[in-house]
Amino acid sequence: MFLIAVMSEEKGNQIRVWCDGCYDMVHFGHANSLRQAKALGDYLIVGIHSDYEITKHKGPPVFTEEERYKMVRGIKWVDEVVEGVPYVTTLETLDKYHCDFCVHGDDITMTADGVDTYHLVKAAGRYREVQRTAGVSTTDLVGRMLLMTRQHFRQGPLEYDVGHEGSSQLGLDSDARSPYTGCSQFLPTTQKIIQFSDGKPPKANDKIVYVAGAFDLFHVGHLDFLEKARAEGDYLIVGLHTDPIVNRYKGSNYPIMNLHERVLSVLACKYVSEVVIGAPYAVSKNLMEHFKVDLVCHGQTPIQPDADGSDPYAKPKQLCKFKLLDSENTMTTEKIVDRIIRHRLEFEDRNRKKEKKELQAYKATHNLTNETH
Repeated sequence: MFLIAVMSEEKGNQIRVWCDGCYDMVHFGHANSLRQAKALGDYLIVGIHSDYEITKHKGPPVFTEEERYKMVRGIKWVDEVVEGVPYVTTLETLDKYHCDFCVHGDDITMTADGVDTYHLVKAAGRYREVQRTAGVSTTDLVGRMLLMTRQHFRQGPLEYDVGHEGSSQLGLDSDARSPYTGCSQFLPTTQKIIQFSDGKPPKANDKIVYVAGAFDLFHVGHLDFLEKARAEGDYLIVGLHTDPIVNRYKGSNYPIMNLHERVLSVLACKYVSEVVIGAPYAVSKNLMEHFKVDLVCHGQTPIQPDADGSDPYAKPKQLCKFKLLDSENTMTTEKIVDRIIRHRLEFEDRNRKKEKKELQAYKATHNLTNETH
């Protein structure tokens, strides 16, 4: 009886927070909303909709439900994931998982019939709202890839010069009118990086592992690789290549996400300890000494030579501090783009329908607000 009483008391002091959604193509916008949700309580539970529910209400997801479940489990602010939750959030769901309230961004989510998916918890006063991250959404990222197909993988300075006027419009639909689908440009700040970073340096005896790459459209292949890399030591540093470097070895319109977007996506991963922003392509002795790197790892993807034709991993190999890892996951950014291309009409239709519903709801809400004033 004493044990039960103690457990009950502990539970009573713990604020349990509920979030739910599709979490398709998990990006730093999702991670930021979950970070904000976790800050409102002590324990964060994330419910994820099934492929069937998403297709019924929204259109086909890019990733399968198993891929989406795994990705959300990899976000460092998430304590628990519940699979296959209903599309409309109910009080019964909150009570079942002993959650005090539900948290969602300040955008609009509706069923196929145009009903607010959070109307029940809002009416009961068990709903909290956080600010969505401007400049990114799954719809926007799909739009970037659809634009790639229209441009026939055009290559040139505009694709990677993020400072060039117009280059940031790569993924934006010029016809988009909804404030949610028609995303603004993402504006990175030091504050946002601080919010995503743990800021913890390695301990004196930690084995430090270093990996580098593009990590574009952060996906389950990246997640599995980083999990394997982290298992090789105690502290994992990820070097992120600049946009021009990624464009050189990937070509076409890559990277799809710019350097700042990729930094936040990787920082949100629970296996990552630190990120080097704009890491050099070649892993030099100076870099290894500076970060006290004990082991450099690379996945199974072919290693592209440096601009001068040399092996970028020559130095760690020479020092016997290099290891190839097999994540046992064959997902790549290119395969995601291929999924979008193969189902282009479905995704274009999905984006149009989603924006139409959002626009109607947005106008209705603002008309109501104007009338009350």
